[in-house]
Amino acid sequence: MRYVLFICTDPDGEPYDPDTDDPGSWVEALEADGKYVLGDRLRPVEDATTVRVRGGETVVTDGPFTESREWIAGFDIIEADDLDVAVAVAARHPMARFGRVEVRPVWPF
Repeated sequence: MRYVLFICTDPDGEPYDPDTDDPGSWVEALEADGKYVLGDRLRPVEDATTVRVRGGETVVTDGPFTESREWIAGFDIIEADDLDVAVAVAARHPMARFGRVEVRPVWPF
């Protein structure tokens, strides 16, 4: 089953340590296990565009829909046997320590 890991900032997280917080090593380990599908960083929230349709009109606004001290900084898509495995994989991501990782199963059409 595929899971999306939303990699999020968290102002209450532990301090970032460039010597140990290496997402590249996390990706390499998952690739070696054949569990990594795709992932990337996202541009800052200032570069976001929100699109809504209301009353048949397209409404486009700059930035995210809500104001927050936290934002999605990136994403990863992984293959995991079940939620417990996906949570274990997410817990090994460096951002789980100094940010947070939301784990969400993909719901295929």
